[in-house]
Amino acid sequence: MTLMNNQPQQANKRLKDRVALVTGGGSGIGRAAAIRMAEQGAKVVILGRDKEELLEVEKHIKDQGGEACSLKADISIPEQMEKSLKDAADKWGRLDIVFANAGINGVLTSIEAMEVKEWQQVVDINLKGTFLTVKYAIPYLKENGGSIIITSSINGNRVFSNFGFSAYSTTKAGQVAFMKMAALELAKFKIRVNAICPGAISTNIDENTKRKPEVEEIRIPIEFPEGDQPLKQASGSSEQVADLVLFLASNESSHITGTEIYIDGAESLLHG
Repeated sequence: MTLMNNQPQQANKRLKDRVALVTGGGSGIGRAAAIRMAEQGAKVVILGRDKEELLEVEKHIKDQGGEACSLKADISIPEQMEKSLKDAADKWGRLDIVFANAGINGVLTSIEAMEVKEWQQVVDINLKGTFLTVKYAIPYLKENGGSIIITSSINGNRVFSNFGFSAYSTTKAGQVAFMKMAALELAKFKIRVNAICPGAISTNIDENTKRKPEVEEIRIPIEFPEGDQPLKQASGSSEQVADLVLFLASNESSHITGTEIYIDGAESLLHG
């Protein structure tokens, strides 16, 4: 009796028989998206630099009855990403969804005080890493079509008042431009490419953030209306972003490509 009840539930899952790769899948938005897509039937490959985090997410998905595997890799290193994408596609014989999510805030400081290596680190991970993830996924996505989702940000697209974020904002704007170029280039292969632009989301990305005192020297005092996030007066959650990723990964968004979608509770409309 239980088996009969489970069969239609499995059949109705939105990502049944799909294979998804999630970079930065060990924590925050990536973790939530990996779990959400697995709940909806996807076989999920979780990629990141912290093996312990990856294994925890993999175990969580398997304990819930899903399928997952983890790959340790640095998205800014071409050889690692080329191998990882091949391993991801080989695991279940296909690749349908790529969530290029991994990224860092980097060092927050003035342009004058920023070291060249600090700028380059942010560019390598956020922008080069996105490029490598997409580049090496394309041969596998071409086989059946699919969906690429890139995690950008309100910063660099609607918001420019977060002082010290010059490197971060530049990469986030670059991701949106790259997404639009890729959407046109890959449309003939039935590969959709979109970007999500979160505002303040409760994650641990700040652990990779270093603030230098010089940032205070360039800060311009700005007063915002009461309620920095108008919709619910609080930061969003990783799970809310995961729901958007699920939508963009599924057939429900089959005619959406080349689009950046803001998920910020109207925060950026105040800050812009």
